[in-house]
Amino acid sequence: MRRLYVRIYLAVLASLAVFALAAGLLWRAFGEAGPWSQAYEVAATLAQNALPPAGAPKAEQQAALEKLAANLRADVALFAPDRSLLAAVGEASPAAGAGELGGWTHRGGGAAFSLRLPDGRRLEARPRGHRHRPYGLFLVLALLALAVGVGAYPVVRRLTSRLERLQAGVELLGAGELSARVKVEGRDEVARLAASFNRAASRIEELVGAHKTLLANASHELRTPLARIRMAVELMKGNADPKRMTDLERDIAELDALIDEILLASRLDAVKELDIDEEVDLLALAAEECARYDDTQLDGYPAIVRGDPRLLRRMIRNLLENAKRHGAPPIQVRLSGTEGSTELAVRDHGPGVPEVERERVFDPFYRHAGTKEITGAGLGLALVRQIARRHGGDARCVPQNGQGSCFIVVLPER
Repeated sequence: MRRLYVRIYLAVLASLAVFALAAGLLWRAFGEAGPWSQAYEVAATLAQNALPPAGAPKAEQQAALEKLAANLRADVALFAPDRSLLAAVGEASPAAGAGELGGWTHRGGGAAFSLRLPDGRRLEARPRGHRHRPYGLFLVLALLALAVGVGAYPVVRRLTSRLERLQAGVELLGAGELSARVKVEGRDEVARLAASFNRAASRIEELVGAHKTLLANASHELRTPLARIRMAVELMKGNADPKRMTDLERDIAELDALIDEILLASRLDAVKELDIDEEVDLLALAAEECARYDDTQLDGYPAIVRGDPRLLRRMIRNLLENAKRHGAPPIQVRLSGTEGSTELAVRDHGPGVPEVERERVFDPFYRHAGTKEITGAGLGLALVRQIARRHGGDARCVPQNGQGSCFIVVLPER
């Protein structure tokens, strides 16, 4: 009942019902004072002129009624002002009261037309073959309401279906699908809203694309002066202070890693498809990366996933680097399987990540104060989540008993 098209559809039907009810009440209140009252009056005068006076013998009234009802496929009866039967052609029934002047009435015997003569007598005619259909009018009204309801449904549904398609486009855009557009149908407010959405989506796509291009180009151009600085450092090694040279080399390496991470993040944003899609043994990749670090424990079973082995290797390396930088040994890496997916968990024994920061640590350039010295650029965990989602999975930080942090990556087994 919360869907818009259902509410609009019910509103249309309710409006029709209220209109029909109001029309019926108005007709009942003012119908006898309108044109129909004149028609009843003329018909009553003509009938009285064709019949003998009210005081005439019943035989004379019977003969006149038979002449009046000739060739009519109806039962006709004439009643006195006190509603006693004076004459009848066919089957007669008790007189019905259908308003001051007359009109159609429904009783147990069926539909009948009752007409009050000026002298007080009442003439009643009941069509033959309708005696056992007291609900005929209600059936006709029900069929009419059904026809109106069936006819109104596609009109209402067409309007709301366009709104639903517009909602789907907005949700796609919100999910990161910047190429999402909706079809513009018609020339009403909904069509103008769809056109406005398409213009806004195009503008957003252009701005985000320009931002990504600028970031990628700037990161790429930084490599040229960085290479020149590295070459100059190599030439100065013989005459410079060894400690300063070591610090300078470390700064250059950190800057080089930052540029590399920015370029990778930009490429993951710009390219929707994986460069390589092949079967990868995740346990073997984890073993190779764990061998580069001391005090690292690996446990689990061989897990085969599909994806880019270079990106998956980078994901594992960033998790281990994060555990080494912000945690304390030993670093525990475990591969486990659930139904249709593989779970990679990396645990450390450091101070841990506060609950309020467990989601923010995946934001680009966000650095949490987990150690005395804040290091890194804050792109490592952001890349971990990007790579996991590019492979159809996700990454999260979960609490664990005691000290330390636990980062879990879930990847589908394909």
